[in-house]
Amino acid sequence: SAKTSPSVVFENIQGCSPKCLLMLLENISGLTVDDDFTVEVIPEMNVAVATFIKSIDTEGFVKKCLQNKRVKEFKLSARLLELTWSIKAENVPASVSTDYLTVYFESVRNGGGPVSDVQLFPEEKSAIITFCHHKGN
Repeated sequence: SAKTSPSVVFENIQGCSPKCLLMLLENISGLTVDDDFTVEVIPEMNVAVATFIKSIDTEGFVKKCLQNKRVKEFKLSARLLELTWSIKAENVPASVSTDYLTVYFESVRNGGGPVSDVQLFPEEKSAIITFCHHKGN
C-alpha cells in the first residue's frame, strides 16, 4: 500500500499563534511536540507543517483536526502533505547556492525532508524548493 505522508499541512494559520497551534496539536493528537512531532511555521504563506516522528494515522489525525471545535473557531484547514510538495522561499540572499538551500531544507531540525529540486530566482530573491516525501526508501 502507498505510504501515508507523515506530514500534515495547516493553512490559514494567521489567527493562531505558533505557540497556540503547538498546544492545539498536542491536545488533538495526545502527543508531545519535539518528542513525537515537529512543526515548521511558514508565516509568509500562512502555513504550518506538522511532521510526525512517531508513526501515527495521519489521515485519522486530519479528520480529528477538521472536527475539532477550536480548529473550526480559528478557521484552520488541515490536509495531508502530498508526497511531493513545493514551497516558495522568500528573501533569499543572492549569494545563496542551491546546495546550501538543499541542505537547509533537508535539515530535520528545520522540519525538512528529502529535497528533489531547488530553483533559484535571484532577481526576485526567491527560490522554489520541491520535496520528495518518500519515507523509508
